Order: sequence, then structure tokens, then C-alpha cells
Amino acid sequence: MLIAIVRGSVVSSQKDKKIENLKMLLLEKVDPKTLKGKGDFFVAIDTVGAGLDEIVLFASGSSARMTELTTDRPCDCVIMAIIDEYDINGKTIYKKDL
Repeated sequence: MLIAIVRGSVVSSQKDKKIENLKMLLLEKVDPKTLKGKGDFFVAIDTVGAGLDEIVLFASGSSARMTELTTDRPCDCVIMAIIDEYDINGKTIYKKDL
């Protein structure tokens, strides 16, 4: 699992039937210590209802097809959690405004 920030959405009117009705989001990998973007963008299927600027956990490769929503679908990247808070060495790095 890796950490990214949701930067936008991806809309496609023509797509394979196996990914119809699945929400696609544009993610940017971030440095977990600073939350600064790394300039590495990619598209992921959203299985948890993530929104713009949320910090999320994602999986890629064959692991992306192991969620309930993405099993047996042509998916290489999936968002499977929205991060509420995390720390490094006892120091809170990120805490979501709830």
C-alpha cells in the first residue's frame, strides 16, 4: 500500500463494460513525511468514496484486483482507504479535519 492525494476526477464516456459505473480519480503520490506531491500522477478506481484533496491508501498491480469492487476487472490501481490520521516515530504527520 502507498499514500497519495486525490487531485481530480477522470470521466470517460466510452469504456469497457467491466469498469462501467466505477468512479475513477486522478492521484498524485506524496512524500509521507511532508505530504508534498512527487509529480507522479495516475488513475485509480475508487472503492471507498474518496474526494478531492483527501489522503488515501492505494494498491497497484495484481493487488488492485483484490477488492470486492475490482475482482475480475481490468484494474491496475485502486483506492481502498481514506486516511484519517497517521504518525511517524510518535509524531503526528497528518490528521484529517473531521
